[in-house]
Parts: sequence; structure tokens; C-alpha cells
Amino acid sequence: MATSIQQFCLSSLTTQPTLKESQKNPPVKISKFPRNPIKTPSLKGVCKQGNLEEAFLALGHLFVNHNPTEDCLDEAFSSVLELCASEKALSHGQQIHTHILKSNNTCDSLFLNTKLVFMYGKCSSLVDAEKVFDGMFDRTIFTWNAMIGAYVTNGEPLGALELYQEMRFSGVSLDAFTFPCILKACGGGLKDLIRGSEIHGLAIKLGFITNVIVVNSLMDMYSKCDDLNAATLLHNRVNEREDVVSWNSIISAYAANGKAIEALRFFTEMQKAGIPPSTYTFVAALEACEDSSLGKLGMEIHAAILKSTLGFDLHMANALVVMYARCGKMGEAAIIFDGMDERDNISWNSMLSGFVQNGLFYDALQFFHKIHYAGQSPDQVTVISMVITSGRLGNLLNGKEIHAYAIKYGLDSDLQVGNTLIYMYAKCCKMNYMDSVFDRMHYKDFISWTTIIMGHAQNDCHLRALQLFRQVLVRGLDVDATMIGSALLASSGLKCISLVKEIHGHALRRGVYDRVLQNSIVDVYGECENVGYASHVFESIEFKDVVSWTSMMSCYVHNGLANEALDLFISMTETAVEPDSVALVSALSAAADLSALRKGKEIHGFLVRKGFILECPIASSLVDMYASCGTIENSYMIFNYVGDKDLVLWTSMINACGRHGHGNAALDIFRQMVGENVRPDHITFLALLYACSHSALVDEGRRVFEIMKNEYKLEPWPEHYACLVDLLGRANHLEEAFELVKSIETEASAAVWCSLLSGCRVHSNKELGEFAIQKLLELDPENPGNYVLVSNVFAATGRWEDVEEVRTRMKGKGLRKDPACSWIEVGDKIHTFIARDRSHPQCDEIYKKLVQITEQLEREGGYVAQTKYVLHNVAEKEKVKMLYGHSERLAIAYGLLATSEGTPIRITKNLRVCGDCHTFSKLVSKFFEREIIVRDANRFHHFRSGRPSGFGRCFHLLEQVLKNLFNKGLKEYGYQETSLQIIFYKTDNTSQ
Repeated sequence: MATSIQQFCLSSLTTQPTLKESQKNPPVKISKFPRNPIKTPSLKGVCKQGNLEEAFLALGHLFVNHNPTEDCLDEAFSSVLELCASEKALSHGQQIHTHILKSNNTCDSLFLNTKLVFMYGKCSSLVDAEKVFDGMFDRTIFTWNAMIGAYVTNGEPLGALELYQEMRFSGVSLDAFTFPCILKACGGGLKDLIRGSEIHGLAIKLGFITNVIVVNSLMDMYSKCDDLNAATLLHNRVNEREDVVSWNSIISAYAANGKAIEALRFFTEMQKAGIPPSTYTFVAALEACEDSSLGKLGMEIHAAILKSTLGFDLHMANALVVMYARCGKMGEAAIIFDGMDERDNISWNSMLSGFVQNGLFYDALQFFHKIHYAGQSPDQVTVISMVITSGRLGNLLNGKEIHAYAIKYGLDSDLQVGNTLIYMYAKCCKMNYMDSVFDRMHYKDFISWTTIIMGHAQNDCHLRALQLFRQVLVRGLDVDATMIGSALLASSGLKCISLVKEIHGHALRRGVYDRVLQNSIVDVYGECENVGYASHVFESIEFKDVVSWTSMMSCYVHNGLANEALDLFISMTETAVEPDSVALVSALSAAADLSALRKGKEIHGFLVRKGFILECPIASSLVDMYASCGTIENSYMIFNYVGDKDLVLWTSMINACGRHGHGNAALDIFRQMVGENVRPDHITFLALLYACSHSALVDEGRRVFEIMKNEYKLEPWPEHYACLVDLLGRANHLEEAFELVKSIETEASAAVWCSLLSGCRVHSNKELGEFAIQKLLELDPENPGNYVLVSNVFAATGRWEDVEEVRTRMKGKGLRKDPACSWIEVGDKIHTFIARDRSHPQCDEIYKKLVQITEQLEREGGYVAQTKYVLHNVAEKEKVKMLYGHSERLAIAYGLLATSEGTPIRITKNLRVCGDCHTFSKLVSKFFEREIIVRDANRFHHFRSGRPSGFGRCFHLLEQVLKNLFNKGLKEYGYQETSLQIIFYKTDNTSQ
């Protein structure tokens, strides 16, 4: 027998285990046993040291030098099987099993068969454990416990409970070690509180409730089933015993359920009770320090660890790294990590996850390389962290490399890895890759479906997102608020209000209607321009949070109801809900839309009082708000105050300069931005072209367009072409503008043709204008603004029949022109006027004041109404009356009535200011000594002491030159006022 044992040991030591096993336990290779060995340690002692190679050597020595008895064999094989279980060395355990089967003395050993069940369970070979268990004629409670434990260890809680029922029917008496396995199946596996409570009752009945192990298992079960009250009662029951394990259990229970304060309270009570904490106590307390608000307590626990007599082991070091990472203190986490003598995968992954959780994605990439250089093998957690990093950085190449690694090592089949890959490809806008990963997944959970639907919705693949959502419903899968929110996003992208209503109704029927979803529904109805439904849902939210208020404000702003948005903001500040930065940005947008400077300043003051840091999102909104209210000097102050400027802030300042006719200043800011190594995007170049267009910087505009295409490799959008065409058209480079339109690879958009038509109108290019009209109405026949422009082109040349035809077509399509509207902020109120409006409470005083103003301007300033700007086929008297009733004049008259002398008058108009009102505003500024700022649909007009500032000066100079030319008798040479074209543009300090 000794010879056969020796041969077995030799073969087992030289047999190559499977690839999977070899990664965990490299094969043991020994050529031979010595014939006359020296004294060796006992087999049991070797196994306790955890070295498989030495254990098998000792086993060989046992059979070479002794003739072991059956009891000795049982003990020897038992020790080696326990070692195989602890090391998860399945192949080595199988070899021991093989020899046990060949041995006549041990093949039917109840003791060894129980050890085999235990070993197979620990080595994740449930099938082998079941085979051994089913083949046993006799079983003890230890055998049943081993098999139940195998089911629990391998994630089969139902199997464990079924076997438990079978054991009970078999009349087997339970022991204290049965309860922990069964309770673990009820808690962590199934969250079956009812069955767990029944087993609790059985423990009381059988007298095991005084056993600390059973009580702690019950506490763990109740905490896993979210019944912390029951867990606390049990803890209090054993509290007198001063059992550190029960304290650890209750601290862990509260920490795992997100009750950090309660967990730390128990930790404090434990210290006051004088119970020495163990390593696991500190680990559980550190787990409770889950965010930055508890960082100070985490540091105190760290100090307590250093003062304690416990060694600074791997578990505590890992817990400290995780705690500091959660609290956003990656510097402290790095100090702990660098000081560790021993590191495992948890150590490396905790640091990597910390970088990702704190948004330090470039640091995460560098640390991943450090993992590679240290010879660590990335596991599932590492791959997930790196895939998230690639997605957040939009780094497709890096993401694909990690994906390839996951495929190579079989990690891509993991459900969490698959879901994270879907997320990464969605962030990188690669829908085909995202769909490929999704289709290859053998098992898809709820998160998989939610992620794929959200990915398509966020990347404007709205129909595909809705198709996937329909598949979820057809399959009868569960849906939650997040998935429904993604489906709503897709519906709003399609502007399909009927779909939004259907999904809204579905959410109500399914009962998945929490506050987050209600907020999303408010957003979606706002995007679909259904303010009534949005308001109804908002009012139905019982406990509104800051997101609820912000969603409704954004809805109002998006739909042009800025007054309502500001009123809502005021209502919000009167509640207990504190506005956040997003809410303030929405309120500032509303103030900007209304040019409500006083409201904007109040909001600015509010954020200063509340201690908001002037970061880029808020700073950009303030720059835009002050620019929209006509005080660009304040925009400069905000812009210069911010140290670390992002692209949005630079672009906002460029846009502000462009709107105020400061084209050269916009170009200077662009140069500064490039000098700061900030890379411009499409929006930046759009703002820059806009600035050039409104400052007549033709050459600069051409250069900007070329830089965008050639230097930054940005393909122009239709909006870029429209801006450049507008610039060229204003400068009477109509042929060049037309050639640019023809050079567009895809068909030119309606906006491009609209810009070309505007240039043709200004410069009376009838032939090209006719062609532009045809293309414009073909491409966008549902836009009333296009018909108004075409009608004005015809009216300017006296083609009244064509004007009538265009207006008839508009009526036939049910299209209506937006009425001219102007508003002015006086005190705390916005006063709105439309043409010839008599709805204002002070309308009689306003019209009386307007008559006085007009008479004074006619008498002292030589003002004569320029009826050429009235594009209606009516008598001259009626044209004069129509000019006098323009909305901006009513607003100016009210401003002079309602404000004190010297106060600037700021007016906003939804349409373009006509030439006659431009002259009227200039004269009012001069003779009434007021600064007047008029913001129309295109730009700002500043008037100080009767002189237009910025680009408005070009119109003033043009007027003076025309007067001089006509005074010299230019009309004698056949020039008509409508055909005379004089272009002014400014380059550097030279006006030409």
C-alpha cells in the first residue's frame, strides 16, 4: 500500500492542473523523494502553513517511512483536503479524491466524504459536491452543513433552503453551525425576511438563541433584509456579554444600509463601553465614512488605529484607502497606499476606483499603467474602472484596448463588464459597437436594457431607443424610472407629444412614478413646447426639490416665458428649497432673455450672499446676462475675475463682444484663448464669425473660416456658412457669397439662403434675390419669418401684387408673423408694448409724452419720418402714423416718463429695429440727454448724446455722407436713393 501511495503522490505532484487552476496554484514539480529522509515536520503542521508543495511532500514521507493506520489516513487526507479548500486548489483536491476512491480502507469513510463535500463547495465545484453527497449512504449533521454551505457559497440560496427542508424531514438534529448557512441564504441571497424570521423562531425553540454565532448570523440576516430594528434588538440582547463580534455585526449592518451616522454611533458606544475593537471593527467603522462630510471622523478613526495595539494589516490599509477616496482625499489615500508593505488586488483597485470616483480620469490612466508595470493582472473590477474612465474621457482607442483585454482573458462575459462597455461606447458615440456588445451578451439584466436605451436616446438615435423600450415591454421585463426617463428623452427628441403622453400614462399605470421621473416629465413636456402639461405635473409634485423648481424654470425659459421663470425663481426663494448653481443659471438665462438688468443684478447678489464660487458655468451665465442687458463692461469684469477659464466662458465673452459690435475685441479674445492652449470648437467659431459679420470685418471673417477648416479640421455647420454668407452679403460681395453657397457639399440650408436673400435685399440684386427666394421657400415652407422676409423684399421695390400673393400663401398655410413687441424694465416690473398698443394702464400719458417727444424732435432736431421703412401699400399719412406707433417708441416714451433724469433706458425688441426708429432713438438720446440701449433680434444699438456707438456709427456716418452727396447735386447724374451703396468697414484704427 505504501508503494501505491508513493506513486500517487509522485504523480499528483507532477501532474499539470488546468489553465484556470494553474493561475491560482502553480503546479508543484518534484523529481523524487529521498530514500532516507531527514526528520520532517508533521503533515498537519505543514498544512496549517498553507504550502501545497510541502504538504504533498509530507504526505509522501508519511507513506514511505510509516505504515499508516486507517485513522491516520483519515487525518492525513483530511488535512490536505482542508488545505485544498482554503487554497481553492480544485485539481489537487480531485487527485486526493481519486486515491481515496482507490483505497479500500478509506473509500467509504463518512468523515472523508464530508471533507470532500466541503472541499468541492469551497472550490466552486457544486456538481462534484452534489455527486459525493448523493452517493453517501450515511450522513451526519456535519455532512448536511457542508452541503448547505456549498450551495450558499456558490450563489444557490434556493438549493440551500430546499436541502434544509429535506434535512428537517429526515429528522436530522440541527446544531449551531446549521443556522449561519441557512440564515445567510435567507438574507444575502433571497432577502426572505419571512423565512428568516421562522428560522429565528426555531433557534429560540431549540435553545440556540444564546449562542453568539447564531445571534450574530441573525443580526446579519435582518440587516440584509433591511430590518435594522430587529438587528438592533438582537444586538442589545447580547450587549452584556461584551462580544466584539456582535458589535462588529451591528456596525457593519448600519454601514451596509447607508446609515453612516448610526453605524458610527455604535462605534462610539463600543469605545465608551471599554470593549477593545478588533481589525474588523475598524474596517466596519471606516466603511461608514462614505463621503466628504464624514472625512473628519474617518481621520479620527485612522488616528485610533495608529494608537491601538493592533497591527496595521492589509484589511485596515485597504479600508483606509477606500475611506479617503470616498471623501475625495486622494492625496491621503496615495500616502496610505505607498506605505503598504503588502498589496492585493483590492488595494490596487481601491486606488484606481478612487481616481475614477473623484473624476481624476487622467490620473486613473496613469495609475493603470503603474498596475501593469507592477506585474499585477487586471481583474473584473480593474476592467470596469478603466472602461468607465475611457467613456468619461471619450477615449475610444483606450476603451477598445481594454475591451480587447477583457475578451482575451474571458472577462467580457461578465455582466457588469458588458454593461460598462455599453456605457463606454455610448459615451464615445459608437452606436454600432454598443449594439454589438449588447447583442453578444448571453444574459442581459435590467441595467443592460436601461443602459442601451439611454445610450441611443442620448446620441439622438431616438427611434432605436424607443424600439428597444418596446422590446422590454413586450418581454414583460421590469421597468423603472430611469428607463422610462430615457424613453421620454427619445420621445422629446422626436418632438412627439403623443408618445410622451403614452409613456407618461404607462408610468402612472405601472406605479413607477417617483419625484425623479416627475422632474423628467416636466423637462420633456417643456422640450415639446407643452407648457400647460409641464405646469400641471409640476404642481402635482407633493415635495418639490431643487430639480423640480429648476425643471419648471427651464421649461419657461425654453418656451420664451422668461417673466414666468423669474416669478417662479422668486417663489422658490420663499420656500425652504435652496437654489443650486443650475437653478441660478436658469434664472440668469431668464433675466438675459428679458434684458432685465435689475433682476440679473439681484440674482448675482443672491449667489454672492449665498457663497457660490464664481466657477465657469455661473460665470458664463453672468457674462451672457450682462451682455444681454447691454452692460458689456460688467461682462468684462466677470470674465477677467475668473482665473481658470473654460471653453464655454471664452466663447461667451467672444459672443458678448460680437453682439455689441466689438468685432476686433472678439478677435483679440480669441487670440488670448488660443494662447492659453484652449482648443476652440464649432460654437466658438460660430460666435467669432457672428462678431465679424456685425462689425463688417470681411477679411478677418474669411480668415476665421479658413482657420476653422484647415488648422482645426472642423467641418463647417450650416450655421457657419450662413454667418459667412451674411458677412459677404452685407459687404456687397454677393457673387462671392453665391459661390460659397454653391461650394457646400450637401444642399445649403434655409438659413444660408436667408442670409443671401438679406444681402440681395440690401444691395438690390434682383436676379440673385429671385433665385434665393425660390430656394428659401422650397427648403423651409413652414417658417413664417421666411415669408415676411420675402414680402419685405417685394415691398421695398413696390411689387405690391407679389406682396399680396406671399401674404395669401402665409394665410393658406395657417402661418402668422410674430407681432413686433418691445419691453422695458422699470423698478421690479417688466413693461411690455406692441405696435400701437393701448393696453398699458398709463397708455394716455405714454401717447401724450410720445407726441411731445416727436414734436420737439421735429422742431429742434429736424426729424422727418422716413416712410420708406413702412412696407405696406398705404397712404403716406397712414405710414407716418404706423411709424409713430412702433413698439420701441412707446417703450422709450414710458422710460422717459417713469425713470429719473440721467437714468439709462434699456429696451429689448423681438424683431429688427427699423431705420426710422434708429434715427428717432438717436435724437431722443441727444435732446433728452439719456443713454439709450436697444437690443433687437440681431444686435445692440447704443446711443450716447445722440451718437450711435459701435457699429451703429457706420449708419450715422453713412447718413451724413449721403446728405453731403445729395447736397452737391448727385441726383442730377441719375443716382437714386435706393440704389446708392456705400460700405463702411473698420480695420484696426482705420475707417474706410
